[in-house]
Amino acid sequence: MIDPKAVLVVTTENVPGYRVTAMLGEVSGATSRSSHGSVSALSSSLKPISRGELTHLTKTYDEARTEALARLREAAAVRGANAVVSTRYVVDSISELSIATIAYGTAVVLTKG
Repeated sequence: MIDPKAVLVVTTENVPGYRVTAMLGEVSGATSRSSHGSVSALSSSLKPISRGELTHLTKTYDEARTEALARLREAAAVRGANAVVSTRYVVDSISELSIATIAYGTAVVLTKG
């Protein structure tokens, strides 16, 4: 199996200097995150928007995206892909303090040239 960390993930359909030699199908990675029980999350959620960024929630979004992307890479590596093209991300609020994130795209084998 290919090392998931070595799987290239791009939002484009093509990668300059490479050609797609095999399409292995759609792959995805998903996660959900909750900030419930955290004092900083509760205080962040109560701040008026006009007072600035809700840093705890931004951190939660970033962590969810990173985890979904890692799972996407794992799914592609299991299929034998060395890249995922046409990658997209979807983030949805489950509640005020929880989110679901999914990353999806097409697993491919890229060859130089």
